[in-house]
Amino acid sequence: MAQSPISIVGQAGAAEPASFASAKRLFPIVSVLFFAWGFATVLIDSLIPKLKGLFSLNYAEAMLTQFAFFLAYLVMSVPAGVLLSRIGYMRGIVAGLAVMAVGCLLFSPAAALGIYWGFLLALFIMAAGITTLQVAANPLVAGLGPPATSHSRLNLAQALNSLGAFVGPFVGAALILKNGVAPPDPSKLSAQALTAYRQTEAQAVQTPFLGIAAVLTVLAMVFWFQRNAPSAPRAARNETSLSSFRLFASRPRLALGALSIFLYVGAEVSIGSLMVSYLMQPKALALQAATAGRLVALYWGGAMVGRLIGSGVMLKAPAGRVLTVCALGAATLAAISAGSTGWLAAGTIIAVGLFNSIMFPTIFTLAIERLGTEAPQGSGLVCMAIVGGAVVPLITGVAADHWGLSLALIAPIACYLWIAIYGWLSGSGRLDGPRPTCLA
Repeated sequence: MAQSPISIVGQAGAAEPASFASAKRLFPIVSVLFFAWGFATVLIDSLIPKLKGLFSLNYAEAMLTQFAFFLAYLVMSVPAGVLLSRIGYMRGIVAGLAVMAVGCLLFSPAAALGIYWGFLLALFIMAAGITTLQVAANPLVAGLGPPATSHSRLNLAQALNSLGAFVGPFVGAALILKNGVAPPDPSKLSAQALTAYRQTEAQAVQTPFLGIAAVLTVLAMVFWFQRNAPSAPRAARNETSLSSFRLFASRPRLALGALSIFLYVGAEVSIGSLMVSYLMQPKALALQAATAGRLVALYWGGAMVGRLIGSGVMLKAPAGRVLTVCALGAATLAAISAGSTGWLAAGTIIAVGLFNSIMFPTIFTLAIERLGTEAPQGSGLVCMAIVGGAVVPLITGVAADHWGLSLALIAPIACYLWIAIYGWLSGSGRLDGPRPTCLA
């Protein structure tokens, strides 16, 4: 029997593809995870302008929130792959949900103390849990059905991620940005008064994350009871983390796919993180913080709509070709926004979300395609590349401090141009090596 592009291997080493009929029942439950981490992650877009004003930060310092969050992907992705190979996808998901809940709960002491690094620590721990979920859920969804429809299935699951990202900005605007983002004037406040002000305003930041922690606890219980579900495939053995890196040398599709994930996440996060400040500019719409925060939902809503459309398009069109078209579309819209004003500048930057839609799941499945039994290791390496969400936004923030928000868009534009090249290379077969050994 030919090896599937997304291989699921049992503990004994024999191929054990999941029963596709029973897997359909598990797919909706796993897909809920995509909504949960999409909702939690997008709240950072509202958190950034709030903390920027609260602690009188510049753009580069404010982007440390994204740095702390996405650094977890670099630190935790390979260990998460090792963990999954030993305890399985379902128990790994339970562990990820538990760690993510702990991170959300840490927003409470961070708010009580009113210090910036406390929020950074909470974000890092929350992201460590999300990393484990990403490493588990992406290949799990790809394996819950026929290999030929893995791209479409993962895009459908990612549409729920975008739904969470669409809802999140409304919650962030209502709870985090409701009192504005204007920084306090240290010259008019004593040290004690400034600390008290920051503690009071920080209370608004913790509320949505405490609610998320409660929901995650319920989800962890659901997955614990489903841990022995017969339709859940089991991950391949992966006894060492260091040996996984050899795949980069032998699998150019994986190596360049990881680079593309690095740049894509960096571009998407850079635009989302600066969106509120961008829309508040006189050059754009000069909006109030809460109003701008609600418009950010359209950016992520476009991604949701695009993923629903893309899930169907890629049943007929080659994934690499669709990726190239979308990346070029995103680069073009960002360039138009940088060079324009008013509603054109605002509308085009928001519309980038529509073209972002299919990029992550498509790059992910293209990168780990043809890895066979090495798919779990490849998944960990690709998820590790999500650290681009720490690096590229920091570069974009430095550019914004020096040249302004419009010219700072050059950084994500460059990222999209490379992704277009990767889509063309992967679609043309130039990145394909020999197929992995089949298991009869």
